[in-house]
Amino acid sequence: MKEVKRNILLNPGPATTTDTVKNAMVVPDICPRELEFGELTLSVRNDLIKAAYGEKNHTAVMLTSSGTGGVEACLTSVVPHDKKVLILNNGAYGERMQKICEAYGIGHIKYIATWGKPLDLPSVEHVLNLHKDEISHLAFIHHETTVGILNPLSELSSLAQKYNVETIVDAMSSFAGMDINVERDNIHYLVSSSNKCIQGMAGISFVIANKQSLLKTKEIKPRNFYFNLLENHLYLEKNKQFLFTPPVQTLYALRQAITEYFAEGPEKRWARYASMYEIMKKKVKELGFSFLVEEQHHAKLLTAIMDPKSPNYSFNEMHDYLFERGFTIYPGKVGDVNTFRLSNIGAIYPEDIENFLNVFEEYLRIKKII
Repeated sequence: MKEVKRNILLNPGPATTTDTVKNAMVVPDICPRELEFGELTLSVRNDLIKAAYGEKNHTAVMLTSSGTGGVEACLTSVVPHDKKVLILNNGAYGERMQKICEAYGIGHIKYIATWGKPLDLPSVEHVLNLHKDEISHLAFIHHETTVGILNPLSELSSLAQKYNVETIVDAMSSFAGMDINVERDNIHYLVSSSNKCIQGMAGISFVIANKQSLLKTKEIKPRNFYFNLLENHLYLEKNKQFLFTPPVQTLYALRQAITEYFAEGPEKRWARYASMYEIMKKKVKELGFSFLVEEQHHAKLLTAIMDPKSPNYSFNEMHDYLFERGFTIYPGKVGDVNTFRLSNIGAIYPEDIENFLNVFEEYLRIKKII
Protein backbone atom coordinates (compact mmCIF):
# COMPACT_ATOMS: atom_id res chain seq x y z
CA MET A 1 0.00 0.00 0.00
CA LYS A 2 1.22 3.49 -0.80
CA GLU A 3 2.25 5.82 1.97
CA VAL A 4 -0.38 8.46 2.68
CA LYS A 5 0.81 12.02 3.19
CA ARG A 6 -0.39 13.51 6.48
CA ASN A 7 -2.06 16.89 6.11
CA ILE A 8 -2.96 19.06 9.08
CA LEU A 9 -6.53 20.19 8.50
CA LEU A 10 -7.41 23.33 10.43
CA ASN A 11 -10.67 23.80 8.49
CA PRO A 12 -14.04 23.11 10.18
CA GLY A 13 -14.13 19.56 8.80
CA PRO A 14 -13.60 16.95 7.56
CA ALA A 15 -10.83 16.64 10.11
CA THR A 16 -7.42 14.98 9.99
CA THR A 17 -7.70 11.23 10.57
CA THR A 18 -5.27 8.61 11.84
CA ASP A 19 -3.64 6.12 9.49
CA THR A 20 -5.46 3.35 11.34
CA VAL A 21 -8.83 4.94 10.51
CA LYS A 22 -7.81 5.28 6.87
CA ASN A 23 -6.56 1.71 6.71
CA ALA A 24 -9.75 0.41 8.33
CA MET A 25 -11.50 1.06 5.01
CA VAL A 26 -9.36 -1.53 3.23
CA VAL A 27 -11.46 -4.62 3.91
CA PRO A 28 -12.80 -7.54 1.87
CA ASP A 29 -15.88 -6.63 -0.14
CA ILE A 30 -19.01 -7.61 1.74
CA CYS A 31 -22.72 -7.37 1.14
CA PRO A 32 -24.16 -5.05 3.81
CA ARG A 33 -27.04 -7.51 4.30
CA GLU A 34 -24.68 -10.12 5.78
CA LEU A 35 -24.90 -10.90 9.49
CA GLU A 36 -21.25 -9.93 10.05
CA PHE A 37 -21.89 -6.42 8.76
CA GLY A 38 -25.09 -6.22 10.77
CA GLU A 39 -23.14 -6.89 13.96
CA LEU A 40 -20.67 -4.15 12.98
CA THR A 41 -23.57 -1.75 12.36
CA LEU A 42 -25.11 -2.43 15.77
CA SER A 43 -21.76 -2.02 17.52
CA VAL A 44 -21.30 1.41 15.94
CA ARG A 45 -24.88 2.40 16.77
CA ASN A 46 -24.51 1.34 20.39
CA ASP A 47 -21.19 3.09 20.89
CA LEU A 48 -22.51 6.35 19.44
CA ILE A 49 -25.26 6.19 22.08
CA LYS A 50 -22.60 5.48 24.71
CA ALA A 51 -20.51 8.47 23.59
CA ALA A 52 -23.57 10.68 24.17
CA TYR A 53 -24.30 9.05 27.57
CA GLY A 54 -27.71 8.04 26.25
CA GLU A 55 -27.80 4.33 27.09
CA LYS A 56 -30.86 4.69 29.32
CA ASN A 57 -33.42 6.35 27.02
CA HIS A 58 -31.84 7.06 23.63
CA THR A 59 -31.05 5.33 20.38
CA ALA A 60 -29.01 6.35 17.32
CA VAL A 61 -30.25 6.52 13.75
CA MET A 62 -27.47 6.44 11.14
CA LEU A 63 -27.86 7.76 7.61
CA THR A 64 -25.67 7.86 4.53
CA SER A 65 -25.24 11.62 4.12
CA SER A 66 -23.33 14.66 5.18
CA GLY A 67 -24.28 16.24 8.48
CA THR A 68 -26.87 18.42 6.76
CA GLY A 69 -28.73 15.25 5.79
CA GLY A 70 -29.06 14.35 9.46
CA VAL A 71 -30.44 17.80 10.24
CA GLU A 72 -32.87 17.55 7.34
CA ALA A 73 -33.97 14.08 8.46
CA CYS A 74 -34.64 15.35 11.96
CA LEU A 75 -36.59 18.47 11.03
CA THR A 76 -38.68 16.69 8.41
CA SER A 77 -39.45 13.68 10.62
CA VAL A 78 -40.31 15.04 14.06
CA VAL A 79 -42.22 18.34 13.76
CA PRO A 80 -46.00 17.71 13.68
CA HIS A 81 -47.94 19.26 10.80
CA ASP A 82 -50.02 21.37 13.17
CA LYS A 83 -47.05 22.65 15.20
CA LYS A 84 -43.97 24.80 14.66
CA VAL A 85 -40.29 24.64 15.48
CA LEU A 86 -38.54 27.69 16.89
CA ILE A 87 -35.15 27.94 15.14
CA LEU A 88 -32.39 30.03 16.68
CA ASN A 89 -30.12 31.58 14.07
CA ASN A 90 -26.85 33.28 14.97
CA GLY A 91 -24.82 31.80 12.12
CA ALA A 92 -25.06 30.11 8.73
CA TYR A 93 -26.10 26.72 10.11
CA GLY A 94 -29.03 28.12 12.05
CA GLU A 95 -30.01 29.86 8.84
CA ARG A 96 -29.69 26.53 7.00
CA MET A 97 -32.19 24.95 9.41
CA GLN A 98 -34.65 27.69 8.51
CA LYS A 99 -34.09 27.10 4.79
CA ILE A 100 -34.76 23.37 5.21
CA CYS A 101 -38.09 24.17 6.86
CA GLU A 102 -38.96 26.61 4.09
CA ALA A 103 -38.19 24.00 1.43
CA TYR A 104 -40.54 21.44 3.05
CA GLY A 105 -43.21 23.87 4.20
CA ILE A 106 -42.57 22.98 7.84
CA GLY A 107 -44.10 25.43 10.29
CA HIS A 108 -41.32 27.39 11.94
CA ILE A 109 -40.58 30.61 13.79
CA LYS A 110 -37.37 32.42 12.96
CA TYR A 111 -35.29 33.87 15.76
CA ILE A 112 -32.49 35.82 14.08
CA ALA A 113 -29.61 37.16 16.17
CA THR A 114 -26.48 39.00 15.12
CA TRP A 115 -23.96 36.49 13.79
CA GLY A 116 -21.03 36.21 16.14
CA LYS A 117 -23.01 37.51 19.12
CA PRO A 118 -24.35 35.36 21.98
CA LEU A 119 -28.03 34.52 22.09
CA ASP A 120 -30.13 36.65 24.44
CA LEU A 121 -31.83 34.06 26.65
CA PRO A 122 -34.60 36.35 28.01
CA SER A 123 -35.47 37.23 24.42
CA VAL A 124 -35.57 33.55 23.44
CA GLU A 125 -37.83 32.85 26.41
CA HIS A 126 -40.10 35.72 25.39
CA VAL A 127 -40.60 34.11 21.97
CA LEU A 128 -41.23 30.70 23.54
CA ASN A 129 -43.82 32.19 25.85
CA LEU A 130 -45.45 34.23 23.10
CA HIS A 131 -45.90 31.14 20.89
CA LYS A 132 -46.19 28.48 23.60
CA ASP A 133 -49.34 26.96 22.10
CA GLU A 134 -47.77 26.66 18.64
CA ILE A 135 -44.23 25.45 19.28
CA SER A 136 -43.38 21.76 19.66
CA HIS A 137 -39.60 21.95 19.22
CA LEU A 138 -36.70 24.29 19.87
CA ALA A 139 -33.85 23.87 17.37
CA PHE A 140 -30.41 25.42 17.60
CA ILE A 141 -26.75 24.96 16.78
CA HIS A 142 -24.51 24.06 19.70
CA HIS A 143 -21.17 25.04 18.16
CA GLU A 144 -21.87 27.48 15.32
CA THR A 145 -18.75 27.00 13.19
CA THR A 146 -19.54 29.94 10.93
CA VAL A 147 -18.27 32.19 13.71
CA GLY A 148 -16.85 29.79 16.31
CA ILE A 149 -19.40 30.63 18.99
CA LEU A 150 -20.68 28.14 21.56
CA ASN A 151 -24.37 28.49 22.27
CA PRO A 152 -25.49 27.65 25.85
CA LEU A 153 -26.75 24.08 25.60
CA SER A 154 -27.87 23.52 29.19
CA GLU A 155 -29.61 26.88 29.51
CA LEU A 156 -31.49 26.49 26.22
CA SER A 157 -32.49 22.93 27.12
CA SER A 158 -33.79 24.17 30.47
CA LEU A 159 -35.90 26.79 28.69
CA ALA A 160 -37.30 24.14 26.38
CA GLN A 161 -38.17 21.95 29.35
CA LYS A 162 -39.89 24.88 31.09
CA TYR A 163 -42.18 25.35 28.08
CA ASN A 164 -42.65 21.62 27.46
CA VAL A 165 -41.03 21.62 24.00
CA GLU A 166 -38.54 19.11 22.66
CA THR A 167 -34.99 20.01 21.66
CA ILE A 168 -33.24 19.51 18.32
CA VAL A 169 -29.53 20.18 18.73
CA ASP A 170 -27.10 20.41 15.83
CA ALA A 171 -23.92 19.21 17.56
CA MET A 172 -22.06 18.64 14.32
CA SER A 173 -18.78 20.12 15.50
CA SER A 174 -19.08 19.57 19.24
CA PHE A 175 -20.14 15.93 19.70
CA ALA A 176 -17.12 13.97 21.00
CA GLY A 177 -15.19 17.24 21.30
CA MET A 178 -16.61 18.40 24.62
CA ASP A 179 -18.82 17.17 27.44
CA ILE A 180 -22.33 16.52 26.07
CA ASN A 181 -24.75 14.29 27.96
CA VAL A 182 -28.14 13.84 26.33
CA GLU A 183 -29.74 12.69 29.58
CA ARG A 184 -28.32 15.42 31.80
CA ASP A 185 -28.94 18.14 29.19
CA ASN A 186 -32.44 16.87 28.31
CA ILE A 187 -31.71 16.57 24.58
CA HIS A 188 -34.41 14.85 22.55
CA TYR A 189 -32.54 14.87 19.22
CA LEU A 190 -28.82 15.44 18.80
CA VAL A 191 -27.39 15.48 15.27
CA SER A 192 -23.75 14.99 14.29
CA SER A 193 -21.58 13.36 11.65
CA SER A 194 -18.68 10.95 11.27
CA ASN A 195 -16.04 13.40 10.09
CA LYS A 196 -15.63 15.90 12.92
CA CYS A 197 -14.60 15.34 16.54
CA ILE A 198 -15.24 11.60 16.40
CA GLN A 199 -12.41 11.62 13.80
CA GLY A 200 -13.92 9.29 11.19
CA MET A 201 -14.35 9.74 7.44
CA ALA A 202 -17.08 11.83 5.82
CA GLY A 203 -20.29 10.13 4.69
CA ILE A 204 -22.37 9.17 7.75
CA SER A 205 -24.68 11.40 9.74
CA PHE A 206 -26.46 10.25 12.87
CA VAL A 207 -29.24 11.38 15.15
CA ILE A 208 -29.08 10.44 18.84
CA ALA A 209 -32.81 10.33 19.56
CA ASN A 210 -34.89 9.89 22.69
CA LYS A 211 -36.70 6.62 21.98
CA GLN A 212 -40.04 7.73 23.42
CA SER A 213 -39.99 10.95 21.37
CA LEU A 214 -38.97 9.09 18.23
CA LEU A 215 -41.72 6.48 18.56
CA LYS A 216 -44.32 9.25 18.92
CA THR A 217 -43.48 10.45 15.41
CA LYS A 218 -45.40 7.49 13.96
CA GLU A 219 -48.47 9.74 14.30
CA ILE A 220 -46.96 12.26 11.85
CA LYS A 221 -47.84 11.81 8.18
CA PRO A 222 -44.43 11.39 6.49
CA ARG A 223 -42.96 14.33 4.60
CA ASN A 224 -39.95 12.28 3.53
CA PHE A 225 -38.93 8.79 2.46
CA TYR A 226 -35.18 8.14 2.55
CA PHE A 227 -34.71 10.45 5.52
CA ASN A 228 -37.56 9.17 7.71
CA LEU A 229 -35.98 8.71 11.13
CA LEU A 230 -38.54 6.30 12.53
CA GLU A 231 -38.53 3.98 9.52
CA ASN A 232 -34.73 3.86 9.54
CA HIS A 233 -34.75 3.12 13.27
CA LEU A 234 -37.38 0.38 13.08
CA TYR A 235 -35.69 -1.35 10.16
CA LEU A 236 -32.35 -1.49 11.97
CA GLU A 237 -34.01 -2.79 15.14
CA LYS A 238 -35.77 -5.57 13.23
CA ASN A 239 -33.13 -6.53 10.66
CA LYS A 240 -29.77 -5.32 12.03
CA GLN A 241 -29.32 -3.48 8.74
CA PHE A 242 -29.45 0.01 7.31
CA LEU A 243 -32.78 0.62 5.59
CA PHE A 244 -30.89 1.71 2.47
CA THR A 245 -27.43 0.85 1.17
CA PRO A 246 -24.81 2.13 3.64
CA PRO A 247 -21.30 3.42 2.88
CA VAL A 248 -19.70 0.12 3.81
CA GLN A 249 -16.04 1.13 3.99
CA THR A 250 -16.86 4.39 5.75
CA LEU A 251 -18.64 2.44 8.49
CA TYR A 252 -15.54 0.31 9.08
CA ALA A 253 -13.58 3.57 9.43
CA LEU A 254 -16.14 4.93 11.89
CA ARG A 255 -15.92 1.71 13.91
CA GLN A 256 -12.15 2.23 14.20
CA ALA A 257 -12.55 5.94 14.99
CA ILE A 258 -14.98 5.22 17.84
CA THR A 259 -12.64 2.55 19.20
CA GLU A 260 -9.84 5.14 19.21
CA TYR A 261 -12.11 7.69 20.89
CA PHE A 262 -12.74 5.42 23.86
CA ALA A 263 -9.10 4.28 23.92
CA GLU A 264 -7.94 7.88 24.20
CA GLY A 265 -10.68 8.61 26.72
CA PRO A 266 -13.37 11.29 26.27
CA GLU A 267 -11.92 13.63 28.90
CA LYS A 268 -8.43 13.33 27.43
CA ARG A 269 -9.69 14.13 23.94
CA TRP A 270 -11.57 17.17 25.17
CA ALA A 271 -8.45 18.28 27.05
CA ARG A 272 -6.24 17.75 23.98
CA TYR A 273 -8.50 19.93 21.87
CA ALA A 274 -8.66 22.61 24.58
CA SER A 275 -4.87 22.64 24.98
CA MET A 276 -4.40 23.26 21.25
CA TYR A 277 -6.89 26.12 21.39
CA GLU A 278 -4.92 27.74 24.22
CA ILE A 279 -1.65 27.47 22.26
CA MET A 280 -3.27 28.96 19.17
CA LYS A 281 -5.07 31.73 21.03
CA LYS A 282 -1.94 32.89 22.85
CA LYS A 283 0.20 33.09 19.70
CA VAL A 284 -2.47 34.70 17.51
CA LYS A 285 -2.94 37.44 20.12
CA GLU A 286 0.83 37.94 20.33
CA LEU A 287 0.89 38.44 16.56
CA GLY A 288 -1.64 41.26 16.90
CA PHE A 289 -4.82 39.59 15.66
CA SER A 290 -8.26 39.97 17.19
CA PHE A 291 -11.24 37.63 17.36
CA LEU A 292 -14.73 37.94 15.90
CA VAL A 293 -16.38 36.47 19.01
CA GLU A 294 -15.73 37.56 22.60
CA GLU A 295 -13.41 35.07 24.28
CA GLN A 296 -15.89 33.94 26.93
CA HIS A 297 -18.14 32.60 24.15
CA HIS A 298 -15.42 30.72 22.23
CA ALA A 299 -16.17 27.06 21.56
CA LYS A 300 -12.43 26.30 21.86
CA LEU A 301 -12.82 24.01 18.86
CA LEU A 302 -12.79 26.60 16.08
CA THR A 303 -11.91 30.28 16.24
CA ALA A 304 -12.82 33.05 13.80
CA ILE A 305 -9.97 35.55 13.47
CA MET A 306 -10.35 39.01 11.98
CA ASP A 307 -8.46 39.62 8.76
CA PRO A 308 -5.48 41.96 9.18
CA LYS A 309 -5.83 45.42 7.67
CA SER A 310 -2.44 45.31 5.95
CA PRO A 311 -2.54 46.07 2.19
CA ASN A 312 -0.15 43.15 1.76
CA TYR A 313 -2.69 40.64 3.04
CA SER A 314 -4.45 38.17 0.74
CA PHE A 315 -6.28 35.21 2.24
CA ASN A 316 -5.92 33.15 -0.94
CA GLU A 317 -2.17 33.76 -1.06
CA MET A 318 -1.82 32.90 2.62
CA HIS A 319 -3.94 29.78 2.16
CA ASP A 320 -1.77 28.58 -0.71
CA TYR A 321 1.47 29.23 1.16
CA LEU A 322 0.23 27.20 4.12
CA PHE A 323 -1.34 24.48 1.96
CA GLU A 324 1.95 23.85 0.16
CA ARG A 325 3.49 23.22 3.58
CA GLY A 326 0.81 20.78 4.73
CA PHE A 327 -1.64 23.04 6.57
CA THR A 328 -5.21 23.79 5.45
CA ILE A 329 -7.12 26.83 6.72
CA TYR A 330 -10.57 28.15 5.83
CA PRO A 331 -11.99 31.62 5.15
CA GLY A 332 -15.07 33.16 6.75
CA LYS A 333 -17.32 36.11 6.12
CA VAL A 334 -19.92 37.59 8.46
CA GLY A 335 -21.77 40.44 6.75
CA ASP A 336 -19.07 42.83 5.60
CA VAL A 337 -16.52 41.46 8.10
CA ASN A 338 -13.84 39.19 6.67
CA THR A 339 -12.29 36.49 8.83
CA PHE A 340 -10.33 33.31 8.55
CA ARG A 341 -11.03 30.33 10.78
CA LEU A 342 -8.70 27.97 12.59
CA SER A 343 -10.07 24.74 14.03
CA ASN A 344 -8.27 22.45 16.44
CA ILE A 345 -10.14 19.18 16.07
CA GLY A 346 -9.22 15.85 14.55
CA ALA A 347 -6.16 13.64 14.92
CA ILE A 348 -3.77 16.53 15.52
CA TYR A 349 -1.66 17.40 18.53
CA PRO A 350 -0.05 20.41 20.24
CA GLU A 351 3.17 20.02 18.23
CA ASP A 352 1.11 20.25 15.02
CA ILE A 353 -0.40 23.53 16.15
CA GLU A 354 3.03 24.85 17.13
CA ASN A 355 4.46 23.87 13.73
CA PHE A 356 1.56 25.56 12.00
CA LEU A 357 2.02 28.74 14.00
CA ASN A 358 5.70 28.86 13.08
CA VAL A 359 4.89 28.66 9.37
CA PHE A 360 2.01 31.12 9.82
CA GLU A 361 4.33 33.67 11.45
CA GLU A 362 6.96 33.03 8.80
CA TYR A 363 4.47 33.94 6.06
CA LEU A 364 3.28 37.07 7.88
CA ARG A 365 6.84 38.34 8.27
CA ILE A 366 7.83 37.55 4.69
CA LYS A 367 4.85 39.53 3.42
CA LYS A 368 5.42 42.31 5.97
CA ILE A 369 1.88 41.91 7.31
CA ILE A 370 3.17 42.14 10.88
